[in-house]
Amino acid sequence: MSSSASETQAASSSSSKPSVLIIGGLGFIGRYLTKHIHDNDLASEIKIVDKQLPQLAWLAPEFEAACSMDRFQQADMSREQTCEKIFTRPDGTTWDIVFNCGGDTRYSQQDEIYKQRSLKLSMVVGKEAAKRNVKCFVELSTGAIYKSDATPSKEAAKVKPWLKIATYKLQAENELQKIPGLNLVIVRMANVYGEYCSKVVGTMLCMARVYKHLDREMKWLWNPELKTNTVHVTDVARALWHVTHWYMNGKANWDEEAMGPTPCSTSWMRVIQGMMSKHMANIFNIKTGFHGTIVSQFAKLNLGSAVDEENDELLQPWGDLLNDYGITRPGPITPYLEGDTVKDKDFCLDGSRFKEVTGFEYKVPVVTEKVLRDIIDSYRRMNWWPAMEDTTLKPAKETEATV
Repeated sequence: MSSSASETQAASSSSSKPSVLIIGGLGFIGRYLTKHIHDNDLASEIKIVDKQLPQLAWLAPEFEAACSMDRFQQADMSREQTCEKIFTRPDGTTWDIVFNCGGDTRYSQQDEIYKQRSLKLSMVVGKEAAKRNVKCFVELSTGAIYKSDATPSKEAAKVKPWLKIATYKLQAENELQKIPGLNLVIVRMANVYGEYCSKVVGTMLCMARVYKHLDREMKWLWNPELKTNTVHVTDVARALWHVTHWYMNGKANWDEEAMGPTPCSTSWMRVIQGMMSKHMANIFNIKTGFHGTIVSQFAKLNLGSAVDEENDELLQPWGDLLNDYGITRPGPITPYLEGDTVKDKDFCLDGSRFKEVTGFEYKVPVVTEKVLRDIIDSYRRMNWWPAMEDTTLKPAKETEATV
């Protein structure tokens, strides 16, 4: 069954629609998931829980109805008593589907932060979901748990987390699979991007805007062939809903003996640095290129210093741009580089099993110049972006960024 067909079937009968709890529902992925379920009338009830308030979450107008206050509750789900209360609906029943989109998703944090805000959260909500016999519990993880390799990693590939956040995501995966009776699905994702995104792709766009302002060449570390997997947030939202429907309808095509007892899937689309560099050149009308081998090798040995130097060069001009354009609330976007995001590591995944087993189809299969322009336009709508006339007047090219 195709993903579109499963969505239609899931929405066919009001009485058969599941109730849904979304933990971290105001995060980047959580809000898109909530909107997808709301817009397509897929659930009998939606409850979103988050530690931050909607007024502080930089929600765009199109999310206001889905993430309305009547279905929102501010809470810290890593607290057992709080978790127990949230899992109990007013009529005494519990939720049919629970998505864990929560946790601290920032890069380069201290270990204790990931332990308390991510690992502990997963364990508390996973145990409660098992106790309540939730029909499907979806844990969002990351493909960075696999050993970095230019060859795409499949679900059974060797695990060797190369991001600190991935270390604790892997621990959460392992511990959740030990919980008796937990109806668990794990989705390991690539770098998620899309309109209003603030990480990785969003950072690149902000950096390019500064280089345009400075009239300087934007040079990248490493080499043009470095692979970084991406997946569009609207496809993530669709995939998360799709996998719950697949799971609760019998897990078609799942071979437990060969694939393991816990459905674990990877969402992906490959992109190489060289193509991203070309997109930035076209959008911003700047020269782009790559540092030579000597500079890249020096940066590898002194990555912290190289990142600090880059941030020193970009942050003040970014602030000047914001002031020049009267932007007082620039939202979550920034050219600030995190050391974890510029490592000489291929983030290369093979997500074919997810498509083959569940029948999911991507609607935004590649990173194109148009998609990146759409992201910039979303920043403009929120008044986060220092405008630049030639980025709107120059026609977009549809060059695909895949290998």
